[in-house]
Amino acid sequence: MQIQLSDHFTYRKLFRYVLPSILMMLFTSTYSIVDGFFVSNFVGKTAFAAVNLIMPLVLGVSSVGFMLGTGGSAIVSMTLGQGKGGLANRYFSMVVYATFVLGCIFAAVGFVASPVIARRLGAAGELLAFCVAYGRILFAFMPFFMMQTMFQSFFVVAEKPTYNLKVTVAAGLTNIVLDYVFIKTLGWGIQGAAWATATSYLVGSVVPLVYFFRQHNSSPLRLGATGWYGRVFLKTCTNGSSEMVSNLSASVVGFLYNLQLMKYAGEDGVAAYGVIMYAGFIFIAIFIGYSIGSSPIVSYHYGAGNKAELHNMFRKGLTLMTVGGLVLVGLGELAARPVVALFTSYDVALMEMTVFAARICTLSFVFAAVNIWGSGFFTALNNGLVSALISFLRTLVFQVTTILLLPLLFGLNGVWFSMVTADFLATVVTVVFLVRLRRRYGY
Repeated sequence: MQIQLSDHFTYRKLFRYVLPSILMMLFTSTYSIVDGFFVSNFVGKTAFAAVNLIMPLVLGVSSVGFMLGTGGSAIVSMTLGQGKGGLANRYFSMVVYATFVLGCIFAAVGFVASPVIARRLGAAGELLAFCVAYGRILFAFMPFFMMQTMFQSFFVVAEKPTYNLKVTVAAGLTNIVLDYVFIKTLGWGIQGAAWATATSYLVGSVVPLVYFFRQHNSSPLRLGATGWYGRVFLKTCTNGSSEMVSNLSASVVGFLYNLQLMKYAGEDGVAAYGVIMYAGFIFIAIFIGYSIGSSPIVSYHYGAGNKAELHNMFRKGLTLMTVGGLVLVGLGELAARPVVALFTSYDVALMEMTVFAARICTLSFVFAAVNIWGSGFFTALNNGLVSALISFLRTLVFQVTTILLLPLLFGLNGVWFSMVTADFLATVVTVVFLVRLRRRYGY
């Protein structure tokens, strides 16, 4: 029996509905690190460092697609809750078309700017060449990457989270198989990793396009004729600004981490940070997946004026994220060595440094869970300002402050502890907003 947004959600039903989104994000995170695995083991440490230097730029630009997906899905879900299906589809179509156009613009700019940014990050010689080769291929496919991230949110609104998972698995398998073929079998090096990833972007975006253009796709959403709804587009951007701020800030902070690590530990530090981020992606993906899967439910009942169900979703979300965060801290501590060994077993000194750092950074998971969910909850309530503020403080202000100050006091260890400190401070802010706005929204 298909679960609908209008249903009452028990823990069991909520778990069934958000599970495909969680699995989708887990699989996305898993295949995202495949490039790193193959590059590190079959191309070398310098190429691996290059991937980690340029990837924050690619992810930062692609965050616009995530912004339009999360912000647009909140509006479309609310409009569906108000019983305006035709208008919801016109809003949906506008967001999809706008995402592709913006993706083309960003692709051109990123392609040209990649060498300049890589040099500013300290890349030179072989490291610079690797950065440019990898980054330019990915930027050429930026419109498809942005649409892939956008569609992940809209599949949940369409009440098709399982279909979303299938598309993500197909894209991920494409990346994994082609990484093996291009890098290990054909020896294309870092360019092979980029082409494998770019091809997966095509799968992850074209398949949803075909699905939503079908007029009989058994979902409430369809692509078709639309107009320009300026206020709605602006609201889409403000609603989803927290998600964009989070991803964009993560890219900026990634640059700062790389700069600090080049200063305190050289290329080994950048490689260690890359491994930690890859491992962290897997755990953080659970929180993001829950937020993506549950937010349209909150938006729907907010639009329908159902405060009892809003309270239900608030209580269950906060409980699940707190308990889940604590569990993942424990799992992260246990899994640190075997996960790190997958990437760095060829260099014992690098592996030991990375394991030590990973066990410190893992402590941030419980705080990150509450912050990511809290930001997504306010996005679902169409309060983009509060959502963006939580993300802005968490991923930029607190991160930048701690990454600049703590290394001055504690050296290399200060770099690792900055992650935990920033997420703890953001949790305090999130809790304050949740308490102060509870009567306004009735959750």
